[in-house]
Amino acid sequence: MGDPGQDPRDLFDLTGHVACVTGASSGLGRRAAITLAAAGAYVICVARRKDALQDLKAEIGVGVHVVAADVADRSHLASLVAQISEPFGPPDILIHAAGVNTRQAADDVTAEGWDQTLALNLSAPFFLSQAFVPAMKAKGWGRIVNFASLQTTRAFPGGIAYGASKGGIAQLTRAMAEAWSAHGIMANAIGPGFFPTELTQAVFDDSERAARNAAQTCVARNGELSDIDGPLLFLCSEASGYVTGQVLMVDGGFTAK
Repeated sequence: MGDPGQDPRDLFDLTGHVACVTGASSGLGRRAAITLAAAGAYVICVARRKDALQDLKAEIGVGVHVVAADVADRSHLASLVAQISEPFGPPDILIHAAGVNTRQAADDVTAEGWDQTLALNLSAPFFLSQAFVPAMKAKGWGRIVNFASLQTTRAFPGGIAYGASKGGIAQLTRAMAEAWSAHGIMANAIGPGFFPTELTQAVFDDSERAARNAAQTCVARNGELSDIDGPLLFLCSEASGYVTGQVLMVDGGFTAK
């Protein structure tokens, strides 16, 4: 039980915590890294594009370390874990924002595209989390935030592999909570609606489609990167100490209609 005299603002203070954000070179992952650093956390930014990571590090400033790596490559997992842990110690906050959407129609899905999607979107969040859970258990505190999707519960054209991976994220999140929350590790997921990112560039390039998506929400607009800040801080901080195994849809009410 929390301290009844605690300043509510302290619930969201991440000073002293170490956060690892995958997919940090762009989009919601990049925004997550900036937000967590602003809340006081040391941040490890992981992505494949070294130049984009260096630009992010320059923007955030001190308390940030970057690791250029492919989180889907499990053959280098041990090396990745060591690189992430080296500057500030093992993270107690994990944000799994790395993702891919091949946008292949069901009849055209290739084995390569399917395996690539499941490896990055579903397998990587589990195995990277599994590697850092012992340190979180020892501390008695941890936060894992997976990234779900509208396609966690909805079927979109060209999204069968992506949808399968994001449907799996919902169950992975529940299973992580069942396995680890008794040790103080809260596992939840954010399900973004339509945000302007590299992954959704094709959607926003079609102005009519973007307008239709906005009309489908309850708030009559698509997401802005800043809309993710509050939900993310909630799930990464003391504020979510009794919340686990949940998928929080940050979609302007898209899935409510």
